[in-house]
Amino acid sequence: MHQEWLALGAALLWALASLISVRPAEHLGAFSFSRWRMACVSLMLGSVALLTGGFLTLHDHQWWQMAASGLVGIFIGDTALYAALNRLGPRRSGLLFASNAVFSALLGIWLFNEHLGGQRMLGAGLVMAGVIIAIAFSRRNDHNRLEQTIGPLHIAVALGLLAGICQSVGTLLAKPVMSSGVDPVAASCVRMVAALGAHLLLRWSGIAVARPRQPITLSILGYVASNGFLAMALGMTLLLTALRHGDMGVVAILSATTPVILLPLLWIYTGKRPGRSAWLAAFAVVLGTALVLTGPR
Repeated sequence: MHQEWLALGAALLWALASLISVRPAEHLGAFSFSRWRMACVSLMLGSVALLTGGFLTLHDHQWWQMAASGLVGIFIGDTALYAALNRLGPRRSGLLFASNAVFSALLGIWLFNEHLGGQRMLGAGLVMAGVIIAIAFSRRNDHNRLEQTIGPLHIAVALGLLAGICQSVGTLLAKPVMSSGVDPVAASCVRMVAALGAHLLLRWSGIAVARPRQPITLSILGYVASNGFLAMALGMTLLLTALRHGDMGVVAILSATTPVILLPLLWIYTGKRPGRSAWLAAFAVVLGTALVLTGPR
């Protein structure tokens, strides 16, 4: 049961982090923001893993497997997510990213013989229905900058879906390693360092997209470090911990509730009350989550 609560905790942390990320992602650009965030989180996780001896729990092949998970799920997936965020805002980009729950559930059933039966299947369906309703909720005349579309819509949607697919594949690669009982902080650090290395190579290549839009400042660095601490140092570590014994599909579905959790946070942040469809989505997610949490395995 605690694996499901860990997944929900990760979703809450990601919702908070997505609001914090708006300003630094716009200031630095998706690639530069991701690079700085990964550097901060690598230092945080690496320090903890060195002090606790967590790296000793990883075997040779597991290092490479977690590094591959980081390259797909973080280097490609996170960069695509924040590129989508700059175009669609945190709520709608988060909803597209939540598509990873569907991919993960299907992969878990196919590859790991996981089973969602009866009450838990109904709950999973309600969660996904709530997520779909929430992403469809949008006021066309909303002048809130967090809800506006910047640039071609099809590119933004493609980036959000790419982020979801990469998150699912990254989770798939990490699942066998985490099931073996390795330290989640050390495993998360390996993923982060691999992604950071790829970002640094891209930056040193001189490619234009990897350059920062504007120079980083102390205040922007503070936002980046706060986002990294909540989303990656805490949120991703909770998710990897949940994967140690939880079903990949269930963990992914519950972690996909981030966009619905964002609704009241956006209300507080912008002062604009969500519409009835948003509350319907929230009710579906809460009911579905309760069914998943209380259903027999």
